[in-house]
Amino acid sequence: MKTTLVVLAAGMGSRYGGLKQMDPLGPNGEAILEFSAYDAIRAGFDKIVFIIKKEMEKDFIELIGSKIAEKIEVEYVFQGMDSMLPEGFEIPEGRTKPWGTAHALLCCKDVVKEPFAIINADDFYGKGSYQTLHDYLADETHKQYALVGYILENTLTDNGSVTRGICQSKDGLLSEVKECAKIEKHDCGVQYFENDEWVDVDAKSLVSMNMWGFYPDFIEKIEEKFHVFLEEKVKENPMKAEFLIPVVVDELIKEGNVDVKLLSSDEKWFGVTYQEDKPNVKAGIKNLVDKNEYPNGLWK
Repeated sequence: MKTTLVVLAAGMGSRYGGLKQMDPLGPNGEAILEFSAYDAIRAGFDKIVFIIKKEMEKDFIELIGSKIAEKIEVEYVFQGMDSMLPEGFEIPEGRTKPWGTAHALLCCKDVVKEPFAIINADDFYGKGSYQTLHDYLADETHKQYALVGYILENTLTDNGSVTRGICQSKDGLLSEVKECAKIEKHDCGVQYFENDEWVDVDAKSLVSMNMWGFYPDFIEKIEEKFHVFLEEKVKENPMKAEFLIPVVVDELIKEGNVDVKLLSSDEKWFGVTYQEDKPNVKAGIKNLVDKNEYPNGLWK
């Protein structure tokens, strides 16, 4: 069965300050998402779909996309503020914030027709996770969606707080994804900030890093939820309301409309949430190259 990798690459990285999707972090100037593409290709994915902003297209293709397109089929989907909006809906005056990751996926409605994985462009997931997810999606006996969960302590930065979806499961199926903002390492352990207080969280908890496996019918479910989001959430918070994949999945699970297999990974996550993360990310990737887990020059 053919499988596709969808890459969320339209975000601007406000905390990071710049287009981190194209930041050269590999030893030969590769961006993180080039390693993601390399891992996807060797795991067996047949196509990669990049979700980008239209104004990024020229630079993205020149710096990254053209190299990847020599190795695998590549398509582009453009996410804009006016993309996929229902007739009659008007963007709130002054709103500049994108609608969120679930909206980005909705923009793929006419492109993705096969089982697909979805990832963030700026997260380094590790080769084993791609193999696990590809093999799950390629198995025609599997009907449930899937999430690759990461051990929380393997996904933290020393340079500030992060947002993670903390997973709960029952009988191997995801039962809840709780989005927790401002998760940080403290002397007493790992904590997140909620309702004006710090709350302890198990550092061994599995968390969502937005590495999901879906089937095309999920995009139809997203479309239904998007209309509700615009009617309710945007009216409540017109400038900042976000339509996010983990939130949509959590709603669908609690409604009894989907089952999600919780897979797990012990890979070390690398990411550039903040500019200060760059040295550690560069060192981590170089170490993998030095250990011959990646070639010295991905596309040579």
